[in-house]
Amino acid sequence: MAGVGKLLKTAQKMQRSVEALQIQLEAREIEVTAGGGAVRVRVNAAGKLIGLSLEPEFMNEGTRLVSDVILAAIQDAMRQAKELHDSEMEKVTSAFQMPGLF
Repeated sequence: MAGVGKLLKTAQKMQRSVEALQIQLEAREIEVTAGGGAVRVRVNAAGKLIGLSLEPEFMNEGTRLVSDVILAAIQDAMRQAKELHDSEMEKVTSAFQMPGLF
């Protein structure tokens, strides 16, 4: 049963590492601009939208253009956040070998 105890300790250590990483990811910000800087989106690496700013002149553009540029900026920011999240999570979880499970 020593193997099960070691496996449990490893799993608990990995869980603590993942929880610590999640806190760090919430503190890391990613900023994306679009429309020549008219749209600025900020997300954290946990994928939470934390800021959106628009240049006032940009609001004079057509509604469809404004919507499209905002959407593109948000999608780009979320994609970057997911890539960073996945990359950092891979570093943490790959450090732990769980024989027989993966």
